[in-house]
Amino acid sequence: MAVRKFIPFEDKRLRTAAEPVAEITETVRMIWDDMIETMDAMPGVGLAAPQIGIMMRLAVVDASDKRGEAVRMANPEVLHASVKMRKHDEASPNLPGVWAPIERPRAVTVRFLNADGEMEERDFVGLWATSVQHQIDHLNGKTYVDHLSPLRRKMLIQKSKKLNKG
Repeated sequence: MAVRKFIPFEDKRLRTAAEPVAEITETVRMIWDDMIETMDAMPGVGLAAPQIGIMMRLAVVDASDKRGEAVRMANPEVLHASVKMRKHDEASPNLPGVWAPIERPRAVTVRFLNADGEMEERDFVGLWATSVQHQIDHLNGKTYVDHLSPLRRKMLIQKSKKLNKG
């Protein structure tokens, strides 16, 4: 296992939809292992493969208090979303040093190919739901700043660049 480097925010891969995963292979399992180690090193509660330059529809999420409960997902898709919304400060290692409050459905039902290669449907609530939706955005070529007004987005990107010079 290895901690992977994050691609810079300007990288066009963050704006490109990732490719579906046909089956769970040893390579996929190794990528998931690296993703979990990378997520834990941040530390963060989720990671999508495109954030480390791998253009596959792979994500990991672990919003547990004690960690070590990461859910490995291939091709995740939201089947149902709650009407009730939840606001949470979101950030990304691809745009370091900044964050913004984003409002998303409080709960979602997600279908994905799990680590055993089986199709699974699971309900996620609270921070788990926020993180899953955040990762699915990455898999679709979107980042959390795409949920902001153009002015707010521009300000955050400029602030991050300023903070991370040199």
